[in-house]
Amino acid sequence: METIRKTDTVLYDPSRDSEPILRAVGVKRVFGRGGAAVHALKGANLSIPYGRLVALKGRSGSGKTTLINLLGALDVPTEGAIYFDGQEITTLSEKQRNEIRRSRMGFIFQSFALMPLMSAYENVEFGLRIAGIPTKGHRELAERALENVGLKARMNHRPFELSGGEQQRTAIARAIAHRPKLLLADEPTAELDSKMGLQIIKIFKDLVQQEGMTIVLTTHDPAIMEIVDQVYALEDGQIVDQG
Repeated sequence: METIRKTDTVLYDPSRDSEPILRAVGVKRVFGRGGAAVHALKGANLSIPYGRLVALKGRSGSGKTTLINLLGALDVPTEGAIYFDGQEITTLSEKQRNEIRRSRMGFIFQSFALMPLMSAYENVEFGLRIAGIPTKGHRELAERALENVGLKARMNHRPFELSGGEQQRTAIARAIAHRPKLLLADEPTAELDSKMGLQIIKIFKDLVQQEGMTIVLTTHDPAIMEIVDQVYALEDGQIVDQG
């Protein structure tokens, strides 16, 4: 397998973008009320440039999944503001946030969430339908995404015929087929062995360098933290380090 090295060099030139793609300002998230309130985030601030691979690290309960859900407009903060692609998204309606998620973001979760009776190709094509991409372009986009993750030859296989790594790559293909500006991944390598996990990160690096995507992921894996462009460390609901 090709050795992956951390590098600040990207083929995409973000200089044309005057603002970062993601910015969080004083973001707090409280669940519950009164004595039962849980302060999941306590004033997080971050700024992520276009075309970078960024990791959020921290122990379970540190707030990293809460933060990634807020960055992806899956939730709204109790206080503070989040900006995506030059627009504040925390003040938008649910319908407006849905449209941004559907058309300009991609999501990968710990569970692959593939449709069991659909082939890899059909799973990816289904994602294009959800994203509202015109049907005429579906085959080209789906096959390109599967080729990006090395699965074009397996695209007619259903999930039970694929290995865990192949299922994860199918989930990635589905998330990137509509060419989102931002890809958010919550522990994308948690269920994979170290070799397959590094292969997934290699795919992410290629997407950043060749497609100009910005990718934000959560992880516990020290090896992955050595590969990404930037790491934010969370502890007890606060960002305590940026490397």
